[in-house]
Amino acid sequence: MKYKRLVLPIGLMAVVLFAAYGPYHNHDTAEAKGMSNKWNQLEQKLGGSTKTAVFAGGCFWSEEAPFEKLDGVVSVITGYTGGHTTDPTYEKVSTGTTGHLEAVQVQYDPSRNSYNQLLQVFWRNTDPTDAQGQFADRGNEYRSVIFYEGKEQQSAAEASKTALAAQGIFDEPLVTKILPATVFYQAEDVHQDFYRTHPSDFKYNDVGSGREAFLARVWGDDQVVKALESPYSRINKDEVLKSLTKLQFAVTQQDQDEPPFQNEYWNNTEEGIFVDIVSGEPLFSSKDQFDAGTGWASFTRPLEPGSVVYREVGGFFSDETQVRSRYANSFLGHVFEDGPEPTGLRYCTNSASLRFIPKADLIERGYGAYAAQFSNE
Repeated sequence: MKYKRLVLPIGLMAVVLFAAYGPYHNHDTAEAKGMSNKWNQLEQKLGGSTKTAVFAGGCFWSEEAPFEKLDGVVSVITGYTGGHTTDPTYEKVSTGTTGHLEAVQVQYDPSRNSYNQLLQVFWRNTDPTDAQGQFADRGNEYRSVIFYEGKEQQSAAEASKTALAAQGIFDEPLVTKILPATVFYQAEDVHQDFYRTHPSDFKYNDVGSGREAFLARVWGDDQVVKALESPYSRINKDEVLKSLTKLQFAVTQQDQDEPPFQNEYWNNTEEGIFVDIVSGEPLFSSKDQFDAGTGWASFTRPLEPGSVVYREVGGFFSDETQVRSRYANSFLGHVFEDGPEPTGLRYCTNSASLRFIPKADLIERGYGAYAAQFSNE
């Protein structure tokens, strides 16, 4: 049996499988059925300018975390790619017969982070000399591969591999392949954000597989390429949470929705922006707010494409797309595809997750960059 598959306790897996895929919930994630990645759909509607990078470096649990910590990274999705079958699942890929590799799909803003920086993160989190797998995870599905989209990424990947070899960090030849990108299938929900949802199991896997010790020995203090740069990542979250009301804590930290029509901003008509109640990171603008008739504050788009992250969640009867703040990871609400033009989206949010900054206070409160959008009002 694969090493990684020993990590999740049997009892936990039974609960997850029953809740997510049992007889009352017969709807797999759209991505596992070969459909487009949800973020790609949202990105097209929002008219954003993010780019995609795909990397395979062994266990996708461990590959996901380093990229998600980078400023400018909008989303990181774990999944399967490079195979010769359709609709791969974890069980099928684990047999080693589908040709797929466990991989991560990184959506990033090139104005805030470069593809070369993503490559540097990739090299510092894999063993590029191992052609048979990665660390304790053995087999085709765990090989290290850079999947490029277009000549620009191909050239950058090949140049970075050549430069790494010239540094003489590794005694063995670098065997990581650089291949054209193919269809990417999102993995099952339990494998998304695993380092957040199962921190103990994630740590056990990283240490027990030998990955952590290897990377520390090879790279030392040079393992971290680029830390989070946003000031909103530097908050003392534990201290801030103590100042929240009971409702604000329940919404932001426990994913609870507040009552409709009984919250602060559902019928807001004042001009300004909405920021995260925990971190202060900018999230939405009143210019994009509309009355959806639901009793919650609704918006057609986030203030900036990278200001929110999306998480697919499922229950017995439905699948939903959660919206969360990037740095504080506060639960904000959900996004639906029944909104008005120009995006056709409806970001249904909880007022308890937000703090409103009136347009007259933007400069004084440190949000002067957004004042111009209200200057002609």
